[in-house]
Amino acid sequence: MGFPKGLWIAALSVLGVFAWAASGAPDSISDARERAKPRPFRVYRSLEAYDDVELPADFAVPSEWIQARLMYPPHPGGRFSRPRGFGGGRDWREGGTSWSQDYPRADRHFASALRRLTRIDARSVEQPVNPDDEDDIFNYPWLVAGEMGDWLLTQSQAAKLREYLLRGGFLMLDDFWGTREWNRFMDSMSIVFPDRPIVEIDDKDPIFRMVYEIKERYQIPGQWALRQGTTFRDDGSVPHWRGIYDDQGRLMVVMAFNNDVGDSWEWADDARYPEKYAALGIRLTVNDVVYAMTH
Repeated sequence: MGFPKGLWIAALSVLGVFAWAASGAPDSISDARERAKPRPFRVYRSLEAYDDVELPADFAVPSEWIQARLMYPPHPGGRFSRPRGFGGGRDWREGGTSWSQDYPRADRHFASALRRLTRIDARSVEQPVNPDDEDDIFNYPWLVAGEMGDWLLTQSQAAKLREYLLRGGFLMLDDFWGTREWNRFMDSMSIVFPDRPIVEIDDKDPIFRMVYEIKERYQIPGQWALRQGTTFRDDGSVPHWRGIYDDQGRLMVVMAFNNDVGDSWEWADDARYPEKYAALGIRLTVNDVVYAMTH
């Protein structure tokens, strides 16, 4: 299903205002422009060795939408960030830690799917975004992050993310499971929004019918779970789609809790990963993107 080009032009106009407003009260116009200038594209180390994939030939071609992935420092108690664990001891600012799970393979697969399923002009490659990089985060109205049981934001990073969301940004969170990971996730989210409730998104919310009308949602397992003969880990057997709204009723944050939507993108081209999971994960996220860019 295509998306009206006129609405995309309006969305891009809003994006320009969004990035400019984030610069605050600069000493000069040139200073503001420098702070708001997007960081150059760069490929970081992935947490998973097999995610070292080739760059698409058109990686440098500008576009109207980019899959921006939030970089974050690891939680000391995280599954993949313990000192002796998988990815432990690495500098998160250089990749190879929990934020780079599924990256960049999943991001590039989803960008390709978005191109095929809509008329959105999506860049073929992702953009990792470090919240400490001045105003760079405000260049991207869409952010995604995974392994949320492993993040631990600083106070300044939490404040930057809160400002980003309240100014109109959108954040999709994925791939965290069970009570222990939820509690670690909340160590940071409770700093970002100490006064806003996390709620179950109602079935009637527009986000479930922006492009695809999704009447049935079921747990989206990771490839790692299917290899083990299950669909979840720890006590995360019940899938949830949760969110945080702003004062105008706009979803700012969506959470695929007890799901691995990133794997549904990453393994969509692998016959060993069931099509029904890839289809649901991609359709849900296409809806999320269109919602983010029009609300």
